[in-house]
Amino acid sequence: MPCHRRPRPSLWRGCAMLLAGCLLGAAAQAGPTLDAVRTRGQLVCGVNTGLLGFSAPDAQGRWQGFDVDICRAVAAAVLGSADKVQYVGLSAPQRFTALQSGEVDLLSRNTTVTLARDASMGLQMTAIAFYDGQGFMVPAKSKIRSALQLKDKTVCVQQGSTTIRSLTEFARVHKLGIRQVVFDRLEDANATYFAGKCDAYTSDASQLAALRVKFAPDPADHVILPEVIAKEPLGPLVRRGDDEWVSIVRWVLYGLIEAEELGVTATSIEALKRSTDPSVLRIVGTGEDTGKLLGLDREWLARAIRATGNYGEIFERNLGPKTPVGLPRGINNLWNKGGLQYALPVR
Repeated sequence: MPCHRRPRPSLWRGCAMLLAGCLLGAAAQAGPTLDAVRTRGQLVCGVNTGLLGFSAPDAQGRWQGFDVDICRAVAAAVLGSADKVQYVGLSAPQRFTALQSGEVDLLSRNTTVTLARDASMGLQMTAIAFYDGQGFMVPAKSKIRSALQLKDKTVCVQQGSTTIRSLTEFARVHKLGIRQVVFDRLEDANATYFAGKCDAYTSDASQLAALRVKFAPDPADHVILPEVIAKEPLGPLVRRGDDEWVSIVRWVLYGLIEAEELGVTATSIEALKRSTDPSVLRIVGTGEDTGKLLGLDREWLARAIRATGNYGEIFERNLGPKTPVGLPRGINNLWNKGGLQYALPVR
């Protein structure tokens, strides 16, 4: 019988390594959303109509905030300028339709990522930008200091958000008999609560903190209760079916987080181009070219960081203790500083 020789293991390993190298080195093809953004010369970004610290126009009509800076970072990465953004203010009920229909390219609007939203609405999460939780705000004079004291109380809540379901489930479990006062528009919910027509207001704790500062004559007149009744991880969403665009938005956000981990700031990029750390060189655009894997150029992430700063700079500028919103980093600190923010490796 003829003998059949097995291929040498070293040959298989060599072929596998060569194939892997080719795959890793291949440039990504631009997807339909990136093509449309480049052709238009502008990123269309859906944001909140006006939430202090997250997205709101300033006195000159310029959009500012944590979610706005994510839009700016993506625009800098893909278009070369953080100013090439058209902002579309969206209410909670409007936001998903606007993304599904193609009215916006990216939804960066303090939106909770849930299984239903990720799996059944034609949308796809990218990464978690802000870890939050649903809470309650009450007038300090009410003497209510626990959500369990809300039995038979009226609670303002906005339609089109996850808060209604979480409020319903919390009230049922604890037999509170809460009466929901539901609003389509955030502005109406705000006006009703601050006029004293609801006993409490429920929303993301960060949103409650922002509303208290913006609408209360004295923020100390309102108390955010200690209970967190639901997890509310917030992050930018895109349309399902465009993998290249999903990757770009995801890795811009991860890149901003990893930049903070490595100490790369908006002002230190140029000096760090002389670093000997390969991880830093990838971030600042003088090391391994990660841009070609996303259909972008070598400087994609460096431009984003120059425009907005790293994740920590964005947080501190818009939401941190020295801002009117005054939020501590808490669980949004880096993973190696006791928080949950952990970037997948940019390599």
